[in-house]
Amino acid sequence: MIKYFILAFALTAVLVVGIFGVRGQKFSRPPLELFPDMDRQDKLLSQAPDRFFANGMGSRRPVDGSLPHATADGVFPLEFSTGMDGYYYTGAIDDYFGNGLPLEDLGLDAGSMPAFLRRGAERYDVSCTPCHGSSGNGKGITSYYGLAAIANLHDPRFGRDQYPDGRMYHVIANGQGLMSGYGATLPVRDRWAIVAYVRAMQAAKAAADSAGEPEPSASN
Repeated sequence: MIKYFILAFALTAVLVVGIFGVRGQKFSRPPLELFPDMDRQDKLLSQAPDRFFANGMGSRRPVDGSLPHATADGVFPLEFSTGMDGYYYTGAIDDYFGNGLPLEDLGLDAGSMPAFLRRGAERYDVSCTPCHGSSGNGKGITSYYGLAAIANLHDPRFGRDQYPDGRMYHVIANGQGLMSGYGATLPVRDRWAIVAYVRAMQAAKAAADSAGEPEPSASN
């Protein structure tokens, strides 16, 4: 019995050495890798050639609309409110949420408000429409896939008298309930732009209701 074990062990050792070789042995073909450990990655290296592109350059120009992380003097052009205080950054005045836009901090006047609302509509469409719907009725695409209790922004409890602008800003930045916060992706100015756009939507809906116009369809 022992001799069969020794024979099997010897054959196994020869097989292992024959397949994997011995330490320091050189092969003409690449070795077999069971765990590559990301030694080779499909990625672009700055200041290095890359045959994937027609001009052979790995360094690419930023796509249109890209925003810099910082300027040459190290000042960040986009504010995300981290570590900042005050109504503009938090939506709160002392221990209470405030109402109204921080017009001076935003640099807004009657002439610049239309462009500010257009920006709010664009950012709302990107960040809010999937859940709240394009009309704010809470019937975005996610409502058809089991995500319940999405806020209908036209419900009276979300009006300015019950739900201050600062509180809406705070929820956009930090989230609430099932909603994740957008503090890391939406700059401060864009959060206020969304608040302004939501208020404009609510006012338009209230005016339409007063005039007896039909409700927006569920697909909106």
